[in-house]
Amino acid sequence: MNWLRENWHASPDRFLPPMQAARLRRYVRQTVLPFSAHYKRKFMDCGLSADSIQSPADLARLPFTTKADLLNTPKNPSRFLDFILAPDEKLLSRRLSTICHALLKGPATVREGFEAEFRPVFMTFTTGRAAEPVPFFYTRLDMAILAEAGRRVMEVCGARHEDRLLNAFPYAPHLAFWLTHYAGVEFGAMTFSSGGGRVTGTADTLRLIRRLKPDDLIGIPTFLYHLLSQAVAEKLRWENLRSIVLGGEKAGEGLRQKLRELAGQLGAANVNVLATYGFTEAKMAFAECPAPADRPPSGYHLYPDLAIVEIVDPATGRPVPDGHPGEIVFTPLAARGTVVLRYRTGDCIDGGLTHEPCPYCHRAVPRLMGNISRASEVREMRLDKIKGTLVDFNELEHILDDAPHIGTWQLELRKARDDPNELDEILLHVEKTNGVDEASLRSDLSERCYKVAGIHPNGIVFHDGGKMRELQGVGTQLKEQRLVDHRPRNK
Repeated sequence: MNWLRENWHASPDRFLPPMQAARLRRYVRQTVLPFSAHYKRKFMDCGLSADSIQSPADLARLPFTTKADLLNTPKNPSRFLDFILAPDEKLLSRRLSTICHALLKGPATVREGFEAEFRPVFMTFTTGRAAEPVPFFYTRLDMAILAEAGRRVMEVCGARHEDRLLNAFPYAPHLAFWLTHYAGVEFGAMTFSSGGGRVTGTADTLRLIRRLKPDDLIGIPTFLYHLLSQAVAEKLRWENLRSIVLGGEKAGEGLRQKLRELAGQLGAANVNVLATYGFTEAKMAFAECPAPADRPPSGYHLYPDLAIVEIVDPATGRPVPDGHPGEIVFTPLAARGTVVLRYRTGDCIDGGLTHEPCPYCHRAVPRLMGNISRASEVREMRLDKIKGTLVDFNELEHILDDAPHIGTWQLELRKARDDPNELDEILLHVEKTNGVDEASLRSDLSERCYKVAGIHPNGIVFHDGGKMRELQGVGTQLKEQRLVDHRPRNK
């Protein structure tokens, strides 16, 4: 597995798209098609083979995989098993490389290698609330890739080996917690995992911070905002805090600035607030590098030796040029265990993909640029008696994160009078800060919502920090709830 340590970011021509296409062709031929029930069937139905991938453009010939493909059905109640590589030992034993390895190292060593490559030893689950969680399996090779991807996140974020890292992600079988755990181990930095609000809780986490004084803090943005707000309220001093790394949910520039301000009140000047982007199906995550305070974020640095990331038109599925917005599509180049090819994430990025070297760290890898929004956050609302209206709550999230004089917030969707046949309503719950006048703040927030989404909230309710923590489920939910849908369904 030493190839994982290759110099992945040094040269702009080291992993040109043609080299990625060659690696993908070899991966599909030797690993995916022989051992994946889903893709063996899918390629056959489409009349494709590994040799169909001769150039970067040929990637578009491969079929997409979507979230729906992974969900169980009455006819196939264990559909996720079709995506787990199940090797044929006889087929593996007939390969020339296997025969040579057996002659040089002995059959026992070959069997051990097969076990490390293909036997699942770990799993995480998808976190979507709209469907049953889907398990994703890892082999020992996948665990090595997970650790290496985590090390790269640490490296890109500018971590130092002498740093102490506080992992505040919820303790659960989900990617964010475990990638951060293995990142610290592989990078070689002292890492403490608190388990988030559900395990250690805010009060005990603050006690740990007082004792350990970590240099780097990583977790879900909403929980970190609550944590730092409470630290300020308790007059905690945390001068050595260097970076706040965000994952698990979107984080607009307004929220980042609020976190910087809170860190400043704790005595930490010039804190880097960095975002990561990851998802269960990728079994890895990508990070921004530190940027000057007056410059835009660097974008998420990708790993061209481990995966191909495309941007496609969400409507047509066709690839778009660099710099154009579109949906993120992911294809691994080395994964074992559960494998998905050309996976449509449902996440759209407004700045697209760039292959230009990073202007800050000068790494020559592709980067995802701009804000990420989720298709699932575009919801139909019946706001009048004539027809439904599509409301993009991604836009509302950004505008509320950027709004001054408020801390945390929550958008609640509900039916008027809880009647399934009535019109939909949007209620905005807000934590007010800085002692600003409620009437003027209510008017400002209403106008901001109207400018970006064409709607005025039906009501804006102000709460203190304790009530907002209760509404968002801090300490009780895996992810804090910023958008909740309480509309009753017709029976």
